[in-house]
Amino acid sequence: MSAAVPGPGLSKCEFHRGRGSDQPPEENMQYYTERNVARRVRMAVVTVVSIGAAIAAAPAAAQNVADFYRGKQITFMVGSSPGGGYDAIARLVARHLINHIPGSPGIVVQNTPGGGSLTMSNRIYRVAPQDGTVVGLVQRGVLLAQLTKQPNVQFDVTKLNWIGSVSPETSLVVAWNTAPIKAVRDLFAEPLIVGGTGATSDLEASARLLNATIGTKLKIVSGYPGQADVLLAMERGEIQGTADWAWSEIKTRHADYLADKKVNLLLQNALRKAPDLPDVPLSMDFIKDDTDRKVAELYFGVKDVARPILAGPGVPVDRLEALRKAFVMLRDDADFKADAEMAGIEVDPTPAQKIDDYVKLAASASPEVVRRLTEILNPSK
Repeated sequence: MSAAVPGPGLSKCEFHRGRGSDQPPEENMQYYTERNVARRVRMAVVTVVSIGAAIAAAPAAAQNVADFYRGKQITFMVGSSPGGGYDAIARLVARHLINHIPGSPGIVVQNTPGGGSLTMSNRIYRVAPQDGTVVGLVQRGVLLAQLTKQPNVQFDVTKLNWIGSVSPETSLVVAWNTAPIKAVRDLFAEPLIVGGTGATSDLEASARLLNATIGTKLKIVSGYPGQADVLLAMERGEIQGTADWAWSEIKTRHADYLADKKVNLLLQNALRKAPDLPDVPLSMDFIKDDTDRKVAELYFGVKDVARPILAGPGVPVDRLEALRKAFVMLRDDADFKADAEMAGIEVDPTPAQKIDDYVKLAASASPEVVRRLTEILNPSK
C-alpha cells in the first residue's frame, strides 16, 4: 500500500503530526479532510472579519455631511481683538453661515489675536481639529507671509483650504485732526506716527510699502492687539494716524469722524479708486519705478480678496465643499444683507476660487518682485 501524500498547503510534518507512519491511509485521509475543512472555515471567518473591519474603519466616508454636523459646534476664529472691523465681520458671518450648513450646527466666535493673524493661522494649520468644525477669518497679510519669509509662519499657504472672502476693500492712509499732517504732500515732508498690530498686518505692511516705494515718512508704533486698539490710541493722542484703514468701515461704523472732521483722508491704498472718493489720490499714482509698481500691484491686489476665511488642510472634501457652498449662499441671503447694512458692514461674498487664484499669482511672481517685496515687508531678510 503506497503512503498517503499530504494535500496542498500541508507539510508532511503537519499531515503526520501526532500519528505514527504506520497509520492506515483511510485514517490519514480522514485527518487531512478534517484539517482542510477547519482551515477553510477559519479563512472564511477571517474574510468576514476583515470586511467588517474595513467597513467600520471608514465611517467618515459613509457619514453624510448633515449627519456629521448635526449636534456639533463650529468654532469661528478671528485673528484680531474684539471690537474691531474683523471682529464685527466674523460675528456677522457666523450668525448667518450656520443657516446654510447641513445639519444646523451651533457656532461660537473665538478671538485669537496676534502677529497679524499668524497666531490663529498657525493654530488652525497645526493644532485645530481637521474635521470641518474650525474655520477662521484672517487678516489678508497672511496670504503673503510665507512668500516674504515672515517669522513664525508655521503653515504652507498653498495647502490651506479657503472658504471665501467676505468683501473686497479700499483702504486709506488717515491722520487724526490734531496731527500736523493735513494733506498728502505733508506725508513726504515730515513723519506721521501710525499704529501697528504685527508685521503681516496691513497697518504695518502698508506703511513699509509706502515708505519704500513713494517716499512717505510713516513711523510705526507696533504692539497693538487690533484695529480697535489702534483707533483708541489715535483718539488718545498716543499715535497720529493709521497707514491702512478700510474705507467701508470708516464711512459706516465711524461716520461721525467724517461729520465732525476728526480725520483727514490722505491716500487710497488699492489698485483703483473708490467711486465715492474721487478727490483722494491713489498711492499707486506716486510710484515711478517699474519693479516697485509690480510689487505694489501684487501687494494691493490682495485687497480684492480682503476678508479671507480659511479652514485647515485636512478637512474632508465633502465638508469643505459644504462650507464653501454655505458661504456663497450668503450672497442671496436677504437677512444677511439686512444685518450687514444695520451693522454698517459692506459685504460682497467672493468664492474660494478667487483666493486660490491670488495664491497662485503670488507664487508665480518673478524673483525680482519677490525679492523687493520681501525686502520691504520683512527688512530682517
